[in-house]
Amino acid sequence: MDLEKRLPQPAPAPAEEPGSLRASDADRDRTAAILREALAEGRLTADEHADRVEGVYRAKTMAELQPLVRDLPAAQDSAAHPRTPSGPTPGPVPSRPSPGAIPPVADENLVAVLSGSVRKGRWRVARRTHAYAVFGSVEIDLSEAIFEQRQVVIKAIAIFGSVEIRLPENVSLRGSGTGVLGSFEVDTLDSPDQDAPVVFVDGMAILGSIEARPKRGKFVRDLHQRLRKHLGH
Repeated sequence: MDLEKRLPQPAPAPAEEPGSLRASDADRDRTAAILREALAEGRLTADEHADRVEGVYRAKTMAELQPLVRDLPAAQDSAAHPRTPSGPTPGPVPSRPSPGAIPPVADENLVAVLSGSVRKGRWRVARRTHAYAVFGSVEIDLSEAIFEQRQVVIKAIAIFGSVEIRLPENVSLRGSGTGVLGSFEVDTLDSPDQDAPVVFVDGMAILGSIEARPKRGKFVRDLHQRLRKHLGH
């Protein structure tokens, strides 16, 4: 008898369940993006979003990720129409906000008269923010802010003062303004992500300055990156 036939043959390996696959960093980031979109649409509260994001970066397998987005439409769309790695080419960023996207009245006002005003850290960016610097300075730091809208307007007025705006590198930025014996400087940014927020900076500097530019090394997803590091992934 042939020796190979006499030896016991190994049993076929059981088929691996899709949910038992180990999750990659890209899988976690994709799930976090779905949760971020759900927060912006009002499908999740801020507390629900925070709890689920924590679960995302604790997850080690796909089976642990799936329940976190199972009840969200974006997850169903993603499963039915998976994106190719190349994805669609982002369309051009508009120079002005979409009609009706931004209210005519400011949601938040920052005022510095013979003083300074600072807005930074982890805060929710309003759709429209007005900044007034009269013989003073206003600093707006969006590098760790939470964007709940795709389009944001910052209206800045600087009279013998300054307004300084710093943004994450992966948002889009557009500016429209004037300097009268002063300076209005806005660096145009085009994010490679077609779903990235767009910040429009408008204003006038009279014997003062308005400046908007990216904060190097800061990205919208930084908060998720730090959470992942904290949880040991």
